[in-house]
Parts: sequence; structure tokens; C-alpha cells
Amino acid sequence: MEITSSANTIEITGNIKSISDFSKIKSLIDGVIATHKSVSIHIVDSLSITSSVIGYFNKIILKDKINIDMRIGNQQLMDLIDDLNLTSTFKARKA
Repeated sequence: MEITSSANTIEITGNIKSISDFSKIKSLIDGVIATHKSVSIHIVDSLSITSSVIGYFNKIILKDKINIDMRIGNQQLMDLIDDLNLTSTFKARKA
């Protein structure tokens, strides 16, 4: 997995599958939300997402009041987000 950021836009490529992936995502997003209250997250091609990343996204949305706008490139992941009833919470759309 690779993760890059520019201002308040974060792009994740590759599969999100390990604890180290979660740590990278959390570290980068923590830095972004220190100065921005809105974050655009582009998950380019991951087939799935770990529960720790889902929990972290929920925490920053519901507790920290950060606005997330998510773009998902893979239909399988989009279906998973929809099955978990997180589409509206994450403001997730197919890229």
C-alpha cells in the first residue's frame, strides 16, 4: 500500500490489509486533520479495508467532527462500504 497527501487530499493505492497500513493511514490523516476540518480520501484500487481503518474513520467523523469525502475506485470495496451501511457516514462515492 502507498499513501500520499497534498493539502487535505489523501490518495491510497494498493490493498489496505495490515496493521502497518493502518498506522501509515492514521499518521498521515492525523497530520492533515491538525490543520483541516475536511479531508478528501481517494482509495484508488484496494479490494478491502481493515476494521481498524473503518473504526478510525468513524472516530474522526463522529467524535472529532471531521468531514470526510471518500472516492472509491474498486466496486468490491464500494459494495462492502454499502453493506456496512457506511456510505452516507463516509460520504463514499464510486470514483
